[in-house]
Amino acid sequence: MSRFSADTPKERRKLVMDAIVAHRERGSPFCTLMVGQEFQTETKIEDEEPENENGDGEPAEAPPWIQFGDQTLNLDCTDEELDRLKTLLREFPAFKIEQLHSPEEAEGTNVRISAKADVNRIAQFVDQTLQEVYECPKSTTIWAVEV
Repeated sequence: MSRFSADTPKERRKLVMDAIVAHRERGSPFCTLMVGQEFQTETKIEDEEPENENGDGEPAEAPPWIQFGDQTLNLDCTDEELDRLKTLLREFPAFKIEQLHSPEEAEGTNVRISAKADVNRIAQFVDQTLQEVYECPKSTTIWAVEV
């Protein structure tokens, strides 16, 4: 891979495809895609929420991320995001929720989705997940942070 970030729908999908191909060629356990920090800043400004309840300067939540490995997507969702994810999955019949895990000590749910599709369709799903599930702006930058 020669680039590690993208900020338009077409370039984000290409980055996802390139990251998956690089992950497969390297034989790594998974690749991780993460939304850039501008999403967190925009969200905080729009919501006008404090950095966190403890006031220690740490962000209230990490930006959205999606991992892919062994034909499985892995992501974390709030309850509202999970509802939107289930709605989105209706448009992608080759993608099925395989596991939901909601640890008591964490807010939200970890979701594992089988993705029995080609890299182009997986890239479309990832980009739509960012837009529809996580409600990221159309100009959101994603980073391939682990390949």
